[in-house]
Amino acid sequence: MTEIRDIWVYLSTTPLLHLTLTLVAFQVADLLWQKSGRNPLLNPVMISVVLLVGLLLITGTSYETYFEGAQFVHFLLGPATVALAIPLYRQFDRVRRSALALLVSLLAGSLTAMVSAIGLGLLLGASQDTLVSLAPKSVTAPVAMGISEQLGGLPSLTAVLVILTGISGAMLGPVVLSRLGIRDPAAQGVAMGTASHGIGTARALQSSELAGAFSGLAMGLNALATAILLPLIWQLVF
Repeated sequence: MTEIRDIWVYLSTTPLLHLTLTLVAFQVADLLWQKSGRNPLLNPVMISVVLLVGLLLITGTSYETYFEGAQFVHFLLGPATVALAIPLYRQFDRVRRSALALLVSLLAGSLTAMVSAIGLGLLLGASQDTLVSLAPKSVTAPVAMGISEQLGGLPSLTAVLVILTGISGAMLGPVVLSRLGIRDPAAQGVAMGTASHGIGTARALQSSELAGAFSGLAMGLNALATAILLPLIWQLVF
């Protein structure tokens, strides 16, 4: 046991270890998801988070130490987001023909996400700090944290809520949309991108390129709409 502990202490100081653990955790989670017949309740992102958090707690590793290695994956979020322009470019004609429907759907979805979050928070007696941290939950994390900080919220709480929203949207979104009879890939993509940002977009891309293209566009435009509309709504409510 002493030798194993000494080896772990040595390895835990190298950033490469935590990068490797992150990749292995996702591969294990993805394998479980594939073996389950792509059960939405076994979302690979959720399973990866559970595995990594459990490992960090068991080993007593701080998040700062873990992030020294995981930051390489974090860096790739930028290029991955830019790469969403590829399916969007391929589906540009369909997007152009659906511009009006896309705009109306986006505004409705963005307003619903913000107003419902604030409304539920008020009903449950949440503080203003919590409310403003909750309101941008359907926006991609960097934008949501910036909005939250600007309005006096807690960016760290916002980040957690954004991740939970994305995972729950990726898990339940396709099932709910299917039960509602919404089977058009473009409509599914807009709904997933507006409600559950990047994680939902990744799930939409697994369905089809068309769904992924509309989801990526909706994710970006929802971030812009929320950044503009939320401060106005906040001033009206409070």
